[in-house]
Amino acid sequence: MNRGIIVSDIPIVGQARTAIATLAPTYIFESFQTSELLVDITEHELVPEHVVLTDDQKKQVLKRYNLKETQLPRMMLEDPISRYYGLHRGQVVKIIRISETAGRYVTYRIVM
Repeated sequence: MNRGIIVSDIPIVGQARTAIATLAPTYIFESFQTSELLVDITEHELVPEHVVLTDDQKKQVLKRYNLKETQLPRMMLEDPISRYYGLHRGQVVKIIRISETAGRYVTYRIVM
């Protein structure tokens, strides 16, 4: 699967969006406005660390906690972190937060 990023000053609408959609079976395009890329959201102090899991790691997590995919908390496909990493439906993200009481607090989310 080929992936691409389109960066523009204005939102992509109308015929441009239709033209991009016609390439959908072969290419996946993610579009960003320049204003969205001025700040690296992964470096912000309020955004916890996100780690994208491989398929094998995902299976291990589901098996370890005896869960089904539908039981994991969800992350929207349109979420800024999801867009930043170019995630697709079904991928799982490990989120590591700093906790005053526990030291580290780990959660998992599935992209929907």
